[in-house]
Amino acid sequence: MKKTILTAALWCCIGGAALYFLNALFMPKYMSEVPEGALIAEYYQEETGHDVIFIGDCEVYENFSPDLLWREYGITSYIRGSAQQLIWQSYYLMEETLKYETPKVMVFNVLSMKYGQPQSEAYNRLNLDGMKLSRQKLAAVRASMTEEESFLSYLFPLLRFHDRWGELTGEDVKYLFHRDMVSDSGYLMNVQVRPAENVPPGKPLANYDFAPVCWDYLDRMADLCQEYGVQLVLIKAPSLYPYWYDQWEEQIKDYAARRGLPYLNFLKLTEELGIDFNTDTYDSGLHLNLYGAEKLSRGFGTWLTQNCPVEDRRGQEPYEAVWQEKSAVYAARKERLEAEWNELNEGGSS
Repeated sequence: MKKTILTAALWCCIGGAALYFLNALFMPKYMSEVPEGALIAEYYQEETGHDVIFIGDCEVYENFSPDLLWREYGITSYIRGSAQQLIWQSYYLMEETLKYETPKVMVFNVLSMKYGQPQSEAYNRLNLDGMKLSRQKLAAVRASMTEEESFLSYLFPLLRFHDRWGELTGEDVKYLFHRDMVSDSGYLMNVQVRPAENVPPGKPLANYDFAPVCWDYLDRMADLCQEYGVQLVLIKAPSLYPYWYDQWEEQIKDYAARRGLPYLNFLKLTEELGIDFNTDTYDSGLHLNLYGAEKLSRGFGTWLTQNCPVEDRRGQEPYEAVWQEKSAVYAARKERLEAEWNELNEGGSS
């Protein structure tokens, strides 16, 4: 009897190890391709807390530089952003973050208010697969799933990705049990320059009202931050496209006034910030490049120090040592990307 139990236990261990290995092998690695899929998981490797946490879509992880906030203001920050992050995903990431730390400020970018229903599995995966298993992840999956998706496939990704046999590469083996860091404290750096030209105007909409579910989750964010004594700051990043309608702007301004929340629309402050869409965007105005992101971060850093309870932590340990290392990685990444971009331009002009 004892031998039977031991044999069964052994086979369970072998089966569990095999399942773990296959999950690790077939999961997309998000290294050289679609690095946005690696962003959410990188947060769990942080060694210190942060006074400012950004939550939202590409308008945060492409447009703000935590490294500049540290170097020039001593502000410790992290961006918990991901591609087309929907507001319910933002809420559950915010709730999960508060399990690990209590920042002084939560910054939420309001563009996702335009989406009142789940959009696509591809974006869901970029947002949710990197979350650790938790009550918040399960709730986010339920809120995000499209009709074609399976809840179990988020618990056991092998059910979704088992057919990647023909797509496996050496990268899948190289990053089987570890990943390189693709971001700098959640910021996805890009140094390319492509001016904003022929930006399409906004097309008239049949209905400019945000969906009730979006207001519900925004209320939840405000209530959650109030419960934890965290200042919630609403922002609209200075992206020229997707178009931000005046009718949307008025709704957010009214909400912020009603809830007593700061709201900054950086689209209206580009001249003051010194942002030039001829030089400060890498994709014709959709997102800022590194140079634009540093300008935006410099302006926001000034506002944060004047209006929020953030500290200058330069010289404080362990922050000083951690951020010195982060800044070295940031500078090296900038140097490498600039060299690659310059080489590409030289090759294209020869």
